[in-house]
Amino acid sequence: MTIQIVLGAIMIVVTTLIQGVFTMVGIERLRDHLERHRTNSLLRGTLSVAAFVLWLFLAMILEVWTWATLYIALGAISPLEKAVYFSTVTFTTLGFGDITLGEEWRLLSSFEAANGLLMFGWSTALVFAAVQWVYTGLKRGDRN
Repeated sequence: MTIQIVLGAIMIVVTTLIQGVFTMVGIERLRDHLERHRTNSLLRGTLSVAAFVLWLFLAMILEVWTWATLYIALGAISPLEKAVYFSTVTFTTLGFGDITLGEEWRLLSSFEAANGLLMFGWSTALVFAAVQWVYTGLKRGDRN
């Protein structure tokens, strides 16, 4: 049980670092883009937010794959497709239950589920902030 707690904590730190790097880069790119393309176009603002969402989604895909890689390294799940599927279902807290970890690793999956909740919450907060930045910056009047 202790090894699962330690590995779970390490994975939460790793995925938090991934999310943090993607957050910093994404916010910087969004800010630069908005400053370079000052416009009152609602379409351009919406597309900027959509690109930011895809960027954050890429971070979560990387986080899911990081968990899947751990499961494979531990011999808890194989092959890769099954590990990625299990990790995706767990990270999103969908929890189909068609694939489960053995007793020796099942506690670890609860860490991934909690981690996924945190990362989705973080991403949701960022998207909300991005929408505010974009639409607050739009000039009143012409909205193409």
